[in-house]
Amino acid sequence: MSPPAVTAGPVDRPAMAWGPVGGLALGLGVLMVATSGGYGYHRDELYFRLLGQQPAWGYVDQPPATPLLARLTIELLGEHLWALRLPGALVLAGTAVLIALLARELGGGRGPQLLAATVGLTLVPLTFGHLLVTSTLDMLLTAAILLSMARALLRDPRWWLAVGGLVGVALYNKHLIVLTLISIGVALVLVGPRRVLWSRWLVAAVATALVVGAPNLVYQIANDWPQLEMARAIERNKGAESRILFLPLQLAMVGVFLAPVWLAGLIRLLRDPVLRPVRALAVAYPVLGVLVVVAGGQPYYTAGLVMALFAAGSTPTVRWLVGRWWRRIVFAAAFVAAAVVSALFALPVLPVATLASTPIAEINQATSDQVGWPTYVDQIADVHHSLPAAEARRAVIITANYGEAAALDRFGPRDLPPVVSGHNELWLRGMPPERADVAVVVGYRDGSLDDAFDSCELSLVLDNGVDIPNEEQGLPVQVCRGPVAPWALLWPSFRHYD
Repeated sequence: MSPPAVTAGPVDRPAMAWGPVGGLALGLGVLMVATSGGYGYHRDELYFRLLGQQPAWGYVDQPPATPLLARLTIELLGEHLWALRLPGALVLAGTAVLIALLARELGGGRGPQLLAATVGLTLVPLTFGHLLVTSTLDMLLTAAILLSMARALLRDPRWWLAVGGLVGVALYNKHLIVLTLISIGVALVLVGPRRVLWSRWLVAAVATALVVGAPNLVYQIANDWPQLEMARAIERNKGAESRILFLPLQLAMVGVFLAPVWLAGLIRLLRDPVLRPVRALAVAYPVLGVLVVVAGGQPYYTAGLVMALFAAGSTPTVRWLVGRWWRRIVFAAAFVAAAVVSALFALPVLPVATLASTPIAEINQATSDQVGWPTYVDQIADVHHSLPAAEARRAVIITANYGEAAALDRFGPRDLPPVVSGHNELWLRGMPPERADVAVVVGYRDGSLDDAFDSCELSLVLDNGVDIPNEEQGLPVQVCRGPVAPWALLWPSFRHYD
């Protein structure tokens, strides 16, 4: 079977502006490193650090890549917050370059490429680049997949093999890419080019993705598809709120002031006959939006396609700026406003005391979840230390969520008793020892444990001391005594997904 001839494609591909784009990417990386030590660990970063201590092919709430990356940073660079977040800096810089390359693939020259790369200065990319969460790697991999897909559709179908390989790798990090691919598949059916759907290169791409991602898929099958249970849990816990916030957060994804850029990209892909081969990328966006809303997923699940639309919109935006001085002034003001607002919401640029007096922590949970963990751990440890010596030796700490358990693992003194949790993967990590008849219980509301213990008494309420409203603020810490049954019988009732 001989490969097809490679053609230039319907879209001219200008030279890559490596100088300005590379300079911007380098600046983004430096910005991430410079701000990496602000506030503190995010709850998910603490969790991935904990999961990484026991590497596995998968976990009930996520694939293995991000916990493994957390472990590697610690082993190579030490137990430092800046080290844990260094991959995010590299990912953000790389994503900016990939989005610039996508703008070039769609015919954008030097100006559009540079504008496309500035997507790295907007809200969602800055947030994911600052932290080490599953969406961090997902941002880079999705950008690479969409770039390869554009090249396959516009120039050379052999790029579908790259798409397949990247999808297989992406499955080790997050299964969200499947929703994006379904959306693009539906879009190809609706607007074409439909011949791609039975192309041997697409079939080869699917086979490649399955082979590369096979171990992760085997884990899901062997464990009764725990990711589906997690999806249902997310819908139960956050589905209603996510549906209400979906439309506002689409506009806020890259900042309200820059939303016209990606909306222009959406219109361009739909209307420009030269870009007809990649029109499916525009149609996939509303399809994915519908899937996310119906499934009760998080609004940021569309971020990859929004960045691709931003790349497509960079060319008409730059064209609009030419010849009218006042347009350049308006756009510059909008860009600066978007970048400043994004930095304030995504990065630790404000002192914690100042942050508490703003709505930022209330609006952006990714920011508030970085505050207070050492303080909470000290308070929990104080409760344990206040127990009589005999009880302290028979005690266990039970947390309601993985953030509390992981923070205790990171910051807790060595004399703490075993820490267990029924939350997600941690339920499988072990139950309280059978000798434990006293439990310091963190995060469970009053009365919720009445069926598990003879008695529970409130010891204190968690307080980060800086009035930041996160999930732990105001939660009770109780001392419960006399489990009503052996832990082997009680522990299943503590299991929960969210």
